[in-house]
Amino acid sequence: MKDLPLTVRRSIELLGLFLLGALLVLGQGIIMPVLMAFFISIMLLPVYRFLRKWKVPEVLAIFLPILMVAIFIALIVWFFSAQVSMLVADFPSIQRNVSIHLKSLSDWINQKTDFSTQEQVKFLQQQSAKMFANAGSMAGGAAGSVSSVFIFMGLVPIYIYLFLFYKNLLLRFVFIWFETSQHKKVEEVMKETEVIIKSYLIGLVIQISYITILLGGILMLIGIEHALLIGAIFAVLNLIPYVGALIGNLIGVLLTLTSSPEIGPIFTVLGVIAFVQFLDNNILMPRIVGSKVRINAFAAILGVFIGGTLAGISGMFLALPMIAVLKIIFDRSDIFKPWGVLLGDERPIRSPMSFLRLRKKSKKVTEEIQKEDHITPVK
Repeated sequence: MKDLPLTVRRSIELLGLFLLGALLVLGQGIIMPVLMAFFISIMLLPVYRFLRKWKVPEVLAIFLPILMVAIFIALIVWFFSAQVSMLVADFPSIQRNVSIHLKSLSDWINQKTDFSTQEQVKFLQQQSAKMFANAGSMAGGAAGSVSSVFIFMGLVPIYIYLFLFYKNLLLRFVFIWFETSQHKKVEEVMKETEVIIKSYLIGLVIQISYITILLGGILMLIGIEHALLIGAIFAVLNLIPYVGALIGNLIGVLLTLTSSPEIGPIFTVLGVIAFVQFLDNNILMPRIVGSKVRINAFAAILGVFIGGTLAGISGMFLALPMIAVLKIIFDRSDIFKPWGVLLGDERPIRSPMSFLRLRKKSKKVTEEIQKEDHITPVK
């Protein structure tokens, strides 16, 4: 590969990225559960090793960590279902508050524009008719999504068990794939990958817990309705880097609007969310995860959108750990090292154009810089 011309190598790299994206799109139903199980199995490795150290049978040492994850997910589902049932119980007051806000909005539109109340009602009726016309397809899509979620959640525990059971076999396959001289680098990549994935995923679990308790607790003390639900939704959506926080703010505003006839609580909720997010981004999360996942903001945001486009919600959640793993591999590879630099957050202090060695590679660039520096080029 190193003997090939630079343009050929770069073309092969870009072609490989395109094929990887096409593979994710075509096989996301197979690949995403496997990736999810891979990350969770790495997170469960310390528990598995602890049980094996105390002579627990291998099958039981694998089954118990998976059972812990299943109980944790069941508790989350129970919590959300309880909060949603409370929201449904308040439906009459929600309907009344929504009517008040819609009337206020209608009056404001009448004052600022020529759009009369009758025209507004007609517009809402037209949009409602369109929505109900598409209700069949929406219901079919929702049913398909629910079935795919159940299939996804059914496959992940099986894959976790297989990853842990065949761990040594998979490691042997990876080492056989590479030459003996590269085994040291392969071992470094594996150890660093395990550390990053464990610290990142365990950190996210802790983050969900303290954001839900902190945000929900503060809103509850202030007297905001459905405070715990707002805190839990924001905590879960905050797992999606950058984008999730914006959606969480929007849902928090909508829940506050439906539970209060006044506008003031909205600003209270936004202020508390901003305060909690500031603590999370600058104090709490850096101490929990540390500087293990060093990915620049541009790569993270772009990765989230690409992951969501290629593999849906699961792709958005897994985007950051996948990028972190890719960066580890790229940094250890001479061929793909430029891609590791692109994903990292190590900003050069000086512009590469200021280095004389890089200037000499292009005659045109050299002449332009020399003109700027008032230097006459040597003929």
